[in-house]
Amino acid sequence: MRLILSARYLVQGSLCVGAMRRRFGPSKRGSSVDWYGKRYPVSWCERQSHPNLSVDGKGYSMLIDSFAAPMFATNCWVIATEPGAECVVIDPGMPDVSHQLTELLEKHNLKPVAVIATHGHLDHTFSIQSVADGYGIASYIHSEDRAFLANPEKLHGQEFIATLSGMSFAEPKDVRELRNAEVIDLVGLSFKAIHAPGHTRGSLMFEVSNEVLVSGDVLFAGSIGRTDLPTGSAKDMEETLRKKVVPLSDHLRVLPGHGPDTTMAQEKMNNPYLKSLVGRY
Repeated sequence: MRLILSARYLVQGSLCVGAMRRRFGPSKRGSSVDWYGKRYPVSWCERQSHPNLSVDGKGYSMLIDSFAAPMFATNCWVIATEPGAECVVIDPGMPDVSHQLTELLEKHNLKPVAVIATHGHLDHTFSIQSVADGYGIASYIHSEDRAFLANPEKLHGQEFIATLSGMSFAEPKDVRELRNAEVIDLVGLSFKAIHAPGHTRGSLMFEVSNEVLVSGDVLFAGSIGRTDLPTGSAKDMEETLRKKVVPLSDHLRVLPGHGPDTTMAQEKMNNPYLKSLVGRY
């Protein structure tokens, strides 16, 4: 089988300015953050496109495709075993990405059977209700972040919500809570939930059939997720990286919430946040 990775990165929407950028990611190329006494660059938030990758012959047993939502360039990942099969949708972003998702599904003749949110930020959950209820499928999120599906102002603040022109939010009809180490078998693949607090209290990563890591906003190529947002914690992130991320197998291909894909081997070698922990523990 093969792994198909593609991205159609769109120009970020007009709302992606000021407070919204500050809340979801750094806004200027070359900005940096303090991490245990050292300054490191933050690069993941910029509009990027990663090349199509051909990894035939490397033993991957799934089809993966993606597109980036117009706002914040959040990666929406679609995972299946092969074209014409059932699939899982991960992190449908904002604004409503139903049209982009439909195009991708038709491209591979896929049928969605579940939608997963790696955490409760709106750039990852904005379209989850329309996707889940539109297809009549279950949605999955960690119990700590579930409340933010219907009440995102508790995670983003009134300033951010005010920019959305009074929109209202509601949970999908079928929401299933996940906890650490829980494994859900979907579309012939196993999705192991890894509770990874730091960016939000309920952030999750998913190890998929011991081949791929969906890292959400925990781990990016060369960087990590912010910890200065509501329910975020630098202490929790440091523990997550030390106990949950660094021990992961080098062969895993990493599919992050923003920016290009990478591998655990590359990140252990080049990501300054992981390298700093390897040196300390």
